[in-house]
Amino acid sequence: PFMRSYTELLVRTCHSRGAHAIGGMAAFIPSRRDAEVNATALAAVTADKEREAGDGFDGSWVAHPDLVPIALEVFSTKMEGRPNQKERLRQDVSVEPGSLIDLNVPGGTLTEQGLRNNVSVGLQYMNSWLNGNGAAAINNLMEDAATAEIARAQLWQWVHRGARMDNGEQVTPELYEQVRDEELSQLGGREASRYGLAVELLDDLVLGSEFQEFLTLQAYQHI
Repeated sequence: PFMRSYTELLVRTCHSRGAHAIGGMAAFIPSRRDAEVNATALAAVTADKEREAGDGFDGSWVAHPDLVPIALEVFSTKMEGRPNQKERLRQDVSVEPGSLIDLNVPGGTLTEQGLRNNVSVGLQYMNSWLNGNGAAAINNLMEDAATAEIARAQLWQWVHRGARMDNGEQVTPELYEQVRDEELSQLGGREASRYGLAVELLDDLVLGSEFQEFLTLQAYQHI
């Protein structure tokens, strides 16, 4: 509910003020070596941009130059040669304040794979950031500080609220550490690159009693 409400309200707000409404980034990264991954990414990006164009957005952005032709074709087709859709004021949109804080995901569950993905992304992103790269391709998605922030925030919440996965197992500090070590081994261990420091920083973020303001603040002293 939140995502849908805010995107529609964004178009209405921008167009009512004569401003362009720009959609979100398609984080998928196409693969030139894996046809299956590539097909999945292209289909997802196409669907995402078709939704945005249909909602009245005037443009969008993507994570990889190979995706530009797809986004351009979708928006060009929808706008039929016009430079924008600002005439679409979206007065049909009526967003209740409550829907902007309704974060419920119907059918959404916490899974072990979701836990592992967040741990792996947190480790890989922190390692990439420490090596001077603030945007990293991880699992065919472009991860930046904002998306890595989501991963570490969820981990902190799950650990400190004792969340349960769909298999009934509770997320505890001990389970986090077990999963962290298992995922770290897949990345070459603590001695690889700057993963030793990445582990320390992620542990502080996830296991600390207080929720830290932002994931990279503690890391700045190490670059």
